[in-house]
Amino acid sequence: MGKTVILDHPFITHKISVMRDENTGTKDFRTLTEEVAMLMTYEALRDLPTVKRHIRTPVAEADVPFIDGRKPAVVPILRAGLGMMTGILSLLPAAKVGHIGLSRDEKTHEPCEYYINLPGHLDDRLVIVPDPMLATGGSAIQAVDLIKSRGAKRIKYMCIIAVPEGLKALEKAHPDIDIYVGALDDHLNDKAYIVPGLGDAGDRIFGTDQE
Repeated sequence: MGKTVILDHPFITHKISVMRDENTGTKDFRTLTEEVAMLMTYEALRDLPTVKRHIRTPVAEADVPFIDGRKPAVVPILRAGLGMMTGILSLLPAAKVGHIGLSRDEKTHEPCEYYINLPGHLDDRLVIVPDPMLATGGSAIQAVDLIKSRGAKRIKYMCIIAVPEGLKALEKAHPDIDIYVGALDDHLNDKAYIVPGLGDAGDRIFGTDQE
């Protein structure tokens, strides 16, 4: 069974609070997204497997731990998930990268797939799926469905902000994955936006909400 972790570290909660402020501009919002993603990745990868290898230090020989296994894959959900990539790859520079493109139907609020490109050997990799917002859960569920259909068995989903209804939907659809949440907000409004939230993460990351 997977687990759900609400990350309440003061560094994470503070940075998310600054992101929420409508006066935070594109440059700072983008930087904060990267920083929060890096901190979340640090917490989410505490259970990476290690193996002892024999080395010589400047003082003596020693058996020391190294990260073991095939390089992880990072598969952001486009487009907002791209904003988390730099932060994640700062800790996993050798990770393989894929992309899943999902857009939201503004009437039904359901995700529509328009692009998928995934690394090979997913059955042998840890797959990290970043997306800043977990609202209805539809995009996250569909993305994990697609990744599992390519053979992935170990999946960690990371979002900066979630609401209970979306979180429950993802947990129900995929009880075997690990879910990491930066902040759990109150509810969705009638337009399926997170309240209090931080607005449209993609627009704020890429500046498309401004003239």
